[in-house]
Amino acid sequence: MATTAAQRAQRSEGGYRPEAAGEPSAGPRRAYVETYGCQMNISDGELMEGILAGAGYELAPRPEDADVILINTCAIREHAEQRVLGRVGQLQALRNERPDILIGVTGCMAQRLGDTLFEQAPYVDLVVGPDGYRDLPQRLAQAHGGRSARTRPKSRGLQLTVLELDPRENYEGLEQRHTGRTAAWIPIQRGCDHRCTFCIVPYVRGPEKNRRPADVLEEVTRLADGGLTEVTLLGQTVNSYQAEGWSFPRLLRAVARVPGIRRVRFTSPHPNDVSEELIAAMAEESAVCEQLHLPLQSGSDRILKRMVRRYTVDRFLAIVEDVRAQVPDIALSTDVIVAFPGETEAEFEETLAVIRAVRFDDAFTYRYSPREGTPATRLPPEEFVPDSVGAARLERLIEVARAVQQEINETEVGRVEEVLVEREARTPGQLMGRTRRAKVVAFEASPERIGSYVHVRLTGTTGPTFAGQLVEGA
Repeated sequence: MATTAAQRAQRSEGGYRPEAAGEPSAGPRRAYVETYGCQMNISDGELMEGILAGAGYELAPRPEDADVILINTCAIREHAEQRVLGRVGQLQALRNERPDILIGVTGCMAQRLGDTLFEQAPYVDLVVGPDGYRDLPQRLAQAHGGRSARTRPKSRGLQLTVLELDPRENYEGLEQRHTGRTAAWIPIQRGCDHRCTFCIVPYVRGPEKNRRPADVLEEVTRLADGGLTEVTLLGQTVNSYQAEGWSFPRLLRAVARVPGIRRVRFTSPHPNDVSEELIAAMAEESAVCEQLHLPLQSGSDRILKRMVRRYTVDRFLAIVEDVRAQVPDIALSTDVIVAFPGETEAEFEETLAVIRAVRFDDAFTYRYSPREGTPATRLPPEEFVPDSVGAARLERLIEVARAVQQEINETEVGRVEEVLVEREARTPGQLMGRTRRAKVVAFEASPERIGSYVHVRLTGTTGPTFAGQLVEGA
């Protein structure tokens, strides 16, 4: 029998056993992975699916069809965690019919809550943090063995936690199950060395770990050989990448030159690591898309300092100016947090002023959400902005950001854009796709166009989405 990448990696460590890796004797055979959160969570979900498929599991299309259900989670905001707890509670109902189903919670929320997750959701069998996926088949077999005597739906059986953060674990040697028909996320970095005071990521994903450039290029080449033409390089602060003497700009250029690759994106960069070398690579490599996500977080220098962002508003504006000078058609998006502890009304107005001055094509806006274990939660209680004030500020921020976006998009109506067709739209007979600048366009065309490049004239805009008309022969 041919060996998979996961099996070869385990054999190289002298630890592979078919029964431990989830071969037929291990018990459950069908697995379902449901992911919540950011692009890194989506990538982790694909990684888990690849590991499970390599160990012999059949990937089920629905939780009702699975023997193992894994809920892959985010810990950035409390609301996301509450959604996951609610979802896990819903899945528990399946045990009334099939008591031997295994339910696992993986990812950042699992790492943050650890054993306490069993107190909030006693029907969970397995809790696995972001560095525990390599041994997932073995852990599932172990959990299944502890549950094999289950006779009642509410009996606990054996509950396992896998929470150790491994500073070396970057999942080299394991094959990710890319599910996109037109594009793929390529993780090149895990963890984060920045210590922004509002962010839980360094504590649930550990320090920055970068993949070998040869392995990244091999993965991109394999996907291109299979027909994919667009890739997005993924990392917590992706442009801080350094490995084997390679900088991020060097890797970006190399990926852009892989035969068959027509579009390259990357997310999320940190302003501190936007260098002249990176801007030059974006300007000179034809496959690198004219799009940049540049998190601002706040328009106040004092708040940026309290966040430990390590740049000023002037420095941020200088980066924007440099990028636009060399990539004139660049589309900029950003992240903004309002109501950070201590933020005054005047400082909030400074943020609105930066939004109006930069004119971002898109903005992801948030109200500060305390995450236990982050430095910001230890600020004086009297500095925390009341919920009503924070909600009002967020509403105003969204209003300003959307108005700017609408103004920008209205000036682009009439342009003819190259669109990579991604999927069918909600409106029957229409397809959805993205331009090089990541603008979403809906237009009438047959489903056979999915996966191809077409030219579309932008005929109208409503919010962030464009209406378009197919331009044949352009």
